[in-house]
Amino acid sequence: MRTFTRRLLVGALCLAPASSLRAQTADLSGHWEGSIQAPGMEVAIEVDLARNSKGEVAGTFGQLAEHLTGLPLANVTVDGRAVSFQIKGGGPGERAFKGTLSADGKSMSGDFASRQMGTLPFNLNRTGDARIAASPSSAAIGKEFEGTWNGTIEVEGKKERLVLKMTNGPDGSATGTIQDLDGSNIEIPVAMTQQGARMTIEVAAVNAAFTAVLSGSELAGTWAQGGLALPLTFTRGAK
Repeated sequence: MRTFTRRLLVGALCLAPASSLRAQTADLSGHWEGSIQAPGMEVAIEVDLARNSKGEVAGTFGQLAEHLTGLPLANVTVDGRAVSFQIKGGGPGERAFKGTLSADGKSMSGDFASRQMGTLPFNLNRTGDARIAASPSSAAIGKEFEGTWNGTIEVEGKKERLVLKMTNGPDGSATGTIQDLDGSNIEIPVAMTQQGARMTIEVAAVNAAFTAVLSGSELAGTWAQGGLALPLTFTRGAK
């Protein structure tokens, strides 16, 4: 069964700015499709890379079979034909791709490394223009919702610790992320809609939603994903 937990774990195999290219010698902009060669199977993946208005590189990662899209990338570098980047949220070298760009710039191949899976070969082919969607942006939320919230969700007998962060920006908008500490540990962008004490959190990257009601220091509701409806309660404060 493809559950919330499973999908975030696969994300450990996320739009957000990545670091600027260093020793820049090639343009990686575009939509890249390919696979990671896991034992006995190929895992289809896609990567999008593009420059923002500041000339910095932004990138996202997706895994089609698990309906994962738009996971932000970080630490994009290119030195000659040597290329590296990683899925944002891990430590140095975690969920990292290191490869070589082909002479014609239409493909790259190399190794993908993660704590769970070790080192596996990958290959990617440039198939067109980048398809990077804008990061979720929401209308301002009440101050009672701002801050860091912690919760635990149980799926198939396994408990996963989650961290939800919501904040208002100076431009009158709000931004948020959700993070699975026991899974991918990636801070995934979310969209928020507030109606009085009710809050709806949409996590497009994993096709999920959390609808809850604020009561004191608890945000209690239901996590819906992949046909599942699971109870989930967040409380304030960092663990």
